[in-house]
Amino acid sequence: MHSATLMIQGTTSDAGKSAVVTGLCRLLARKGISVVPFKPQNMALNSAVTVDGGEIGRAQAAQAQACYLKPHTDMNPVLLKPNSDTGAQVIIQGKAVTNMNARVYHDYKKVAMDAVLDSYQRLQQQYQVILVEGAGSPAEINLRDRDIANMGFAEAVDCPVLIVADIDKGGVFAHLVGTLDLLSASEQERTKGFIINRFRGDISLLQPGNDWLEQRTKKPVLSVLPYLHGLCLEAEDGVNQAPDQAQEKDNLRVVVPVFPRISNHTDFDPLRQHPQVDFHFVPSDQTPPPADLVILPGSKSVQADLNWLRQQGWEGYLQKHLRYGGKLLGICGGWQMLGQWLHDPEGIEGEAKSVPGLGYLETETTLEKEKQLKNTQGSLLLDPALNIPVSGYEIHAGVTTGSALSQPLVKLTSGPDGAISEDKQIAGCYLHGLFDQPEACQALLQWAGLEQAKTFDIHALYDQSIDRIADAIEQHMDMAALERLLNLSKGQLQA
Repeated sequence: MHSATLMIQGTTSDAGKSAVVTGLCRLLARKGISVVPFKPQNMALNSAVTVDGGEIGRAQAAQAQACYLKPHTDMNPVLLKPNSDTGAQVIIQGKAVTNMNARVYHDYKKVAMDAVLDSYQRLQQQYQVILVEGAGSPAEINLRDRDIANMGFAEAVDCPVLIVADIDKGGVFAHLVGTLDLLSASEQERTKGFIINRFRGDISLLQPGNDWLEQRTKKPVLSVLPYLHGLCLEAEDGVNQAPDQAQEKDNLRVVVPVFPRISNHTDFDPLRQHPQVDFHFVPSDQTPPPADLVILPGSKSVQADLNWLRQQGWEGYLQKHLRYGGKLLGICGGWQMLGQWLHDPEGIEGEAKSVPGLGYLETETTLEKEKQLKNTQGSLLLDPALNIPVSGYEIHAGVTTGSALSQPLVKLTSGPDGAISEDKQIAGCYLHGLFDQPEACQALLQWAGLEQAKTFDIHALYDQSIDRIADAIEQHMDMAALERLLNLSKGQLQA
């Protein structure tokens, strides 16, 4: 199959690359075009389990959903999961290969690029259009040598590039002109235009700036996309701590500590968007407010994050929370912390040692080199008679044992998982996506104290948001130019 490739790069992180690619994926898929997302290199602690048993960034999993595809490791062949300020776990085509510091990884990029091109070439054989997302900015000149994430990839496969900038941050014309100016002559040549993202107000007031930009750079502004309020897309990495909806009194109060290496915090999207939940992420040095439910999230470095939790004074907070009848839930790394001991005999997450857990459940966890990666489903056992469905995924290196497992929280296709205490006040499991199924979310909120909990479908909200971006692109993009860049027939996107 002859495929066309278009790469979306950004002037900064969070300029809107992921959202634009997601919207383009849905737009093309709705037009009957065979399209697939691709991100050569991603750095994120939010990952998804793929249909072929590996892991990729969650943003690419969302883009696969936009294409009506199941996520596959070829969509994100290099994933870096930071485990310190200078190092990361390196995942190649879905499998963790090693931990590296930044300098060693820089030398490893040639090997990584081979994997990138291998995955890309496979996608070329299967899809009509490949929509590629860059990472960070192509103007990070200290990283240009052996670059595989931005222009280094675009040059290797000879594809056109559009650059997106966020006007809501301010300085949009400086961002675009400066970024273009720092590119090489060949990179400037393959840059075919700009997308201005998150514009508020009267578009006619922006036109003089766009005219100046096009005259200055000789590149067209192909789209000015409006600021879309209330979008709900799975976050690629960073925790957005802004409130998600107006709060009502009598809502259930949920608190989640933001570990330094928090992972897969998209677990909490259903709670952040739920109309009956008052949700709070609590970062470093912020006093946690009173809560009905405290959830300890996933972690890339469980022992280190548990130490952070103690340093921040959370042990005393949790003791008081439980004394007053609050509920406590742990997911993945947070579930491991609830037990008696955390063992890392191989030094997988740092120094080889054992540390005491929080001691709330009779379990011990030992980290092993082989990571557990699976998509799974089953039922919630808060009330076994109700057979409430759950579905999600597991990504963990720990194996948990102990007497508490005799009363599991969920029963999955792979067997029972997690535990719930005798008094039903404390629970935990490995399952990411525990709140994703509407009935499971409702039951867990009722367990936490919300007697009249409503059902809420986060996947329907994700899908509505994807459609809203696709609609905005269809309305505000120069579709004739997009057709030319994708080698599509004239009018194919305008039918």
